[in-house]
Amino acid sequence: MAQKKAEAPPRARLELQFEQAHLMGPLFGEFDRNLVEIEDKLGVYIAARGTKVQIEGEPEDAARARDVLTGLYNRLDEGQDIDSETVSAIISMSGQPTLDGIISADVAEPPKVMIRTRKKTIVPRSATQAVYMEALARDDLIFALGPAGTGKTYVAVAQAVQQLIGGSVDRLILSRPAVEAGERLGFLPGDMKEKVDPYLRPLYDALYDMLPTEQVERRIASGEIEIAPIAFMRGRTLSDAFIILDEAQNTTPQQMKMFLTRFGMRSRMVVCGDPLQVDLPNPGMSGLADAVGKLEGIPRIATIRFGAGDVVRHPLVGRIVQAYEGPDDAPR
Repeated sequence: MAQKKAEAPPRARLELQFEQAHLMGPLFGEFDRNLVEIEDKLGVYIAARGTKVQIEGEPEDAARARDVLTGLYNRLDEGQDIDSETVSAIISMSGQPTLDGIISADVAEPPKVMIRTRKKTIVPRSATQAVYMEALARDDLIFALGPAGTGKTYVAVAQAVQQLIGGSVDRLILSRPAVEAGERLGFLPGDMKEKVDPYLRPLYDALYDMLPTEQVERRIASGEIEIAPIAFMRGRTLSDAFIILDEAQNTTPQQMKMFLTRFGMRSRMVVCGDPLQVDLPNPGMSGLADAVGKLEGIPRIATIRFGAGDVVRHPLVGRIVQAYEGPDDAPR
């Protein structure tokens, strides 16, 4: 008896018709690179002519490609810029399930949460970033955990700047532990400020992305923005302030307790760090892990966990993180 040939899986053919022809260039990207990336990552075929786009592929993949293109177009229509990182992030978000296990179609709509600063508008680039931005607007204390490149500190600084220019806080306090990760501070030239400034450079860089240079310098001179090592926080009560602690995995439990108890009235605090990148002599004594273990679940305290899939730098960074740390479901 002749064997029956296996039937090829059904393929879907979807068509999109966009309205504004002048948005097609940025939507498709230079030399259609955005379309090529969608084709490569979702396994579909895309044909574009004028404002009409046809998508062919497995039904679920074709639907994801449709949502990605619609989401990109809607962002352009809202006046937002898109780049290769945005395209990659939206493709990734299109396949992330909601809490009910249903694929989210929210990528087709412009984000409901965004942060506006003097120089740019920050929108979520991953599903976890969207949850993080909601927590930043809602909760009093937020722990942001995860690898480099996920936007933990950058988004926190953006929220802090938005609240400063909006008048809901009077000052920003940005801090880091000056841990000697193989280096020795004593051998660095200059006074104490000059010795520790290199450790605080990422905080300065984020600020200059959000505010004009002269405003950053004026606000630092006036004390509205303070950038200092964690040791400078001892003995203070920080009221009417947005407080960010970066690289918090390199605090001891005693330092973390000291920092968290600086919390004053009408303040908000964000603690960022990667529990897998501890530079302390005894990595098991990280104040970040200790604090999360003690405080997680308390009302008005949020804990946001990022994984390698949330990395929004060069795609290679996500692969490097996975190679070193394992998949996103590895214990943190």
